[in-house]
Amino acid sequence: MNALTLHALEMNVAKGTNKGLKMNIRKQTWIAAVAVIAAATATAGLLPAEIGVGWTNGWVREWRKDVPGLKVEDFKSAPKGGLTKVVRRWTWTGNEPLEKVTLSVRYRMDGDPAALKPFIPSVLLYGNPSNKGRTDGRVPVYGGESDEFAIFEEHRLPMPFVVLENVNGQDARSPSATGKMPVVPVGGDFVAIHTLPSPVRGAVHSDQWWSAGVEARKDGADIVLLSGPVGYNRHRSVAKTRPQRWDDWGDAYITLKPGQSIEKTFWIQTGIVTPDAFSFEQAVSASLDLFRPWTLVGRCATMDEILPVKHDYLMTRWIEENGVCGFNEWDEGFDGTPGRREIGLGWTQDTAGPAYALAVLNIRPGDRDKAQKTLDFVSDKFGPTIRKGNGTFSSKYDVKSQQLRKGGGPVCVGQAHYSILKAVRYAKAHPDSGLNPAKWEAFARKAAHEIAVGLLKDDWVKPKATGAAFLVAPLVLASEMYPDMPECFAAAQKLSDFYEREYFGYEKVYWGGSLDARCEDKEGAQAAFQAYCAMLRHAIAAKDKAAEVKYARLARHAMNMYLSYAFVWDVPMPPGHLADAGFKSEGWTVVSAQNQCSDVFGLLTLPELWWMGEYLGDGRLKPLAQLMYRSCFQLTDHKGNAGEQILHTNYRHMWDDRRIIRDRGNARDFRGGYDPWNPIWITGFFLVTAADFVEMGAEWR
Repeated sequence: MNALTLHALEMNVAKGTNKGLKMNIRKQTWIAAVAVIAAATATAGLLPAEIGVGWTNGWVREWRKDVPGLKVEDFKSAPKGGLTKVVRRWTWTGNEPLEKVTLSVRYRMDGDPAALKPFIPSVLLYGNPSNKGRTDGRVPVYGGESDEFAIFEEHRLPMPFVVLENVNGQDARSPSATGKMPVVPVGGDFVAIHTLPSPVRGAVHSDQWWSAGVEARKDGADIVLLSGPVGYNRHRSVAKTRPQRWDDWGDAYITLKPGQSIEKTFWIQTGIVTPDAFSFEQAVSASLDLFRPWTLVGRCATMDEILPVKHDYLMTRWIEENGVCGFNEWDEGFDGTPGRREIGLGWTQDTAGPAYALAVLNIRPGDRDKAQKTLDFVSDKFGPTIRKGNGTFSSKYDVKSQQLRKGGGPVCVGQAHYSILKAVRYAKAHPDSGLNPAKWEAFARKAAHEIAVGLLKDDWVKPKATGAAFLVAPLVLASEMYPDMPECFAAAQKLSDFYEREYFGYEKVYWGGSLDARCEDKEGAQAAFQAYCAMLRHAIAAKDKAAEVKYARLARHAMNMYLSYAFVWDVPMPPGHLADAGFKSEGWTVVSAQNQCSDVFGLLTLPELWWMGEYLGDGRLKPLAQLMYRSCFQLTDHKGNAGEQILHTNYRHMWDDRRIIRDRGNARDFRGGYDPWNPIWITGFFLVTAADFVEMGAEWR
C-alpha cells in the first residue's frame, strides 16, 4: 500500500465522522487497507474517445476510434478533493455537416462483470436486486450479464453520478439467507463518474440530453456517458415513462455543423471501500461537495413565511361536526370524487401529525383547542380498534357513513403513533399549554404494548419491506417515556437488528417504505434512517458505547441512501407548468426506482438529518436540511395549496397537470409537468417537521 492510498483512507475517516468514533474507525480503516492488494481489480481507466457513426434499428450503427476531421481533446485538471476534472471537447473541422453521430465518454473496469455493482442514484441501486429477474420495464434491473446495459437521461439523476464497485471476493450473500449479520465490505475498489448534466447541441430532438449509465462486457464493465441514447432491461431506445412501463425513445443522434465544438464536463473519483464508507456513500459526499446546493437557500421562503401559509391552508381541511374532529384527507372534489370526506391516521391521510404540530407551534388562537379535540376524537374512535397482540389499528374514518375503514399498515401505524406520543410528551412537559393528554396517553400506551408484543413473538412474520421500520422510533420513545414498558425497547431493537441483517450489504436495498411495495425507494431509506437515529440517540443517553458505534454507522448508511435521492443541481425545465413557475429542483427528492417523479416526502426525516449534522460535526447537513425544507415550498399557490409528482424527467403518472387522465402521448412531452393533487400529508409534513425542529431547538426560522 502506498502513502497516497493510506492518506485517502485516513481522509475518509477524518471527514464526516464523530470525534468519539474516529479512533475506532481509524483502526477499522487500517484493517481494511490490508485487504486492498488481494481484493482490488485491475482498472483499465478512462478510454480514448469512441464516436458512434450512423443509426440503425434504434441504436448506434458502429463505433469508431477515429473519424477524419473530428478532433477530440481531453483537458484534465490536477486532482482536487479526491476528484479529477476532465473536459472532453469534440470539434468538427469538415466542410459539410457530420450527421447521425453519437459522442461518448467511457471509463472501463476489468474483472467479473457480475461482481461490478452499479449505483445510479434513484434509478439503479446495486442493480435493483429486489427486482432480480423482472424485465417488464416497471423497474430497471442490471446484473452484469453479457451485453446487459442500463443508460438513462441525466435529468433523471438527482445526484448526477454513476458508480461501479468491485465486490469480488467479498461475502455479498443475503444475510437473511445465512442467518448471520452481514459481512462489512472491505477492500473493494470503485470508480465514480460525476457529470455536469447538460442538453446536447445539434440533437435530433428538441429536449435531448446527455445520458449516463453502465454497460457489461465479457471481462468487465464500463461507465458510459452518451450524447442521447438510452435503454435498459435489454431494450434499446426506451425510457422509463410510466409506473408500470417504458416507452419508445426513438432516434437520439446528433449532427455536428462545420466548425462546431461540443464539450462534456465530468469528474473521476476512485477509491477503496472501507467499513466506514461504502462506495455510494463516498460518491454522495463528493456530489454534495461538488454542487453545494445549500448555498442557494437564500432564494427560498423562510420558515416564518412558510408556516402561516401552511397553517391557514390546513384550516380549510378542518372538520368539526357530530362529534367528528380532524382534518380531511382530501381537497374536496379535486380528485374527481365530490364531497369525499375522510379522517385518517398516518402517511397520506394523517390527521394526528397536524394536531401534534398545532399543539407545539400554536400559530393562531384556537390551535391548541383544535389539537385537543382532534387527538381526543382519534383516541375515542380509533383506540378501540387496536389489535391485541399486533398493535395495528384502523387508519381511516368516513365522515359521511360514520364508518371506520380497513386496518392500517406499519407505515400508517408507525407515523400516527409517533405523532401521538410526541403530542403526549409535549403536553406533559408544558402544563401551561392547557392541553390534557389523558386520552392520547391511554391510546399511545396500549398501541405501544401491543405492537411490541407482536414483534417479540417467536412466530413473528418478518416484514418483506422496510416500511415497518417506521415502528421503531415510536417504540423507542415509548420506552423512554414509560420505563415500566421494557418490551417496547426490546421490540425496537429486534426490528432494528433485523433490518441491519437485511440491508447493510449489497443483496438488498431499502425498499417498499410506503407507496412502492416492490422496488427500491426513498421512503424505505427514510424509515431505516429514522429508526437508526432513534436507536443511536437512545444509545448515547444510555452511555452504551458499543451500541453508539453500531447505530452511528447504520444511521449514516441509511442517511446517505436517503440523500442519494435528493437533487443537488437545478434541472432546467422545458416549456410547461414547472418552467412557468420558475421551479428550481435543488432539495426535492425522487420517489423511487419505479416512480421517477419528485415530491416533498423528503421533509419527513429532515429533523434527523439536522441532528446528524450536529452529531457528526458535518457542517453540510444542517444547511442542506434547511434547503430541503424551504425549497419544497416553491409550488405553493396563493391559497396555500401545493401538490406532488414533480415531473423533472420523462415520466408521468396517469394524470396530467389538469387532473385529466391521459395514457397516450409522446414520452418526450412528459417532462416539466406537475400534478397538484394535495392529500393532507403534503401540508402536514411541513408543520410536523417544523414542530420537530422547534422541539429540538434548531436555530433557524
